[in-house]
Amino acid sequence: IKVKKMPRGTKVLGVQANITIWPTAAVEIYTSRVLEAVNGTDARLKCTFSSFAPVGDALTVTWNFRPLDGGPEQFVFYYHIDPFQPMSGRFKDRVSWDGNPERYDASIFLWKLQFDDNGTYTCQVKNPPDVDGVIGEIRLSVVHTVRFSEIHFLALAIGSACALMIIIVIVVVLFQHYRKKRWAERAHKVVEIKSKEEERLNQEKKVSVYLEDTD
Repeated sequence: IKVKKMPRGTKVLGVQANITIWPTAAVEIYTSRVLEAVNGTDARLKCTFSSFAPVGDALTVTWNFRPLDGGPEQFVFYYHIDPFQPMSGRFKDRVSWDGNPERYDASIFLWKLQFDDNGTYTCQVKNPPDVDGVIGEIRLSVVHTVRFSEIHFLALAIGSACALMIIIVIVVVLFQHYRKKRWAERAHKVVEIKSKEEERLNQEKKVSVYLEDTD
């Protein structure tokens, strides 16, 4: 095959193209890594991402599941322009799209958790030309009750302290009100005693004057 070289300075007319070349980069995935939820409740599997290329219609999101006790990987959810839920399997009618590609969010909602939902959930995002990158993982533990974390203990301690302060303020206010009421009752009794004493003295004066007049 012979290639004929164009003379230097020759211009090709009638051909015009606007080409935007995006550098190929890896999509970065961010997840909570570990999630604990109570049996029978719902859980949001959060997955966000960053991409060098702008998000467009070529974006795809794939969620899969690896059971805790082993076994083959199972399909959970797929998104490409529209969400596609599983038509069969354990996640049928139990998963819904809760993401927003414009906000780089690829999260899903898992409904009515069961103990056999324990395992690792993977979130893979492809945004051509960014198609490489580490797949995000969330290890879900379905439990009877949620264990208290340090944040829960801190929130409980702060709440208890606030409640104690409110109780102390209420007790002080009630005590002040009770003391004022007692002082008012005492003052009223003193006034009554003085009034009765003055009335008694007046009666005695009247009697003494009457006796003097009769003498």
